[in-house]
Amino acid sequence: MLYVACEGESTEPDYLQYLNEQFGNGDGQDRQPFRIQPVYRRNGLTPSEVVEEASKAAGEDEAWALFDRDEWDDIARAVRNAAESGVELAFSHPSFDLWLLLHFQTFGGAQSGSSKLVIEKLRHAKGADAFKDYDKRGDKSVKGPRRDALRGREGNAVAHARRLVASCPHGFCKPGRATLAPGRENTMPPSHAEWAARSGHASDCPVLHRDPSTDMWRLIVRLGIVKP
Repeated sequence: MLYVACEGESTEPDYLQYLNEQFGNGDGQDRQPFRIQPVYRRNGLTPSEVVEEASKAAGEDEAWALFDRDEWDDIARAVRNAAESGVELAFSHPSFDLWLLLHFQTFGGAQSGSSKLVIEKLRHAKGADAFKDYDKRGDKSVKGPRRDALRGREGNAVAHARRLVASCPHGFCKPGRATLAPGRENTMPPSHAEWAARSGHASDCPVLHRDPSTDMWRLIVRLGIVKP
């Protein structure tokens, strides 16, 4: 059981339910069954609230926090609180929409918190016809045909997200250094920089400078959906 708190009230919970339905029963071989309990609130949560809600809901169980860069000003606090409480991070810069796009194609170039280009690319990506009206009239759901379009592309998304770590402008970020097992390695809380480096980014690579990037690939590998 994993408790995954989300900044948004639609896209991310829909995607997590898709993971439950598509992969939650395991494969009878290496991938073990799992159950994700999405945690969210109507009208959304700030990044620091995401971490707080994840920790509160999970108790002693595994907790993850999904939040975006957007224009939030409390991300540093969210990362610090996550390190102190042991909540795993799935941070996306500029937004979770990037993770959806990476199922269909690569992407690069700093976006400074704006998802405009990411969404435009997603609407026109090859194989992503179901997303042609994504974020039009407020529809950012991930259901029905959109889930069908994502299915089977998880390996591509992970590979593309790892490539973004390797190409981070910092120069010393390497996806091979990522920590894939959940939880702390000892009882002492790590520094917030060490905790944020679990995605393979260097510990001195500021989170807000990881543009573009998404840590969602770690969750997919953690669940055994894609092998590292």
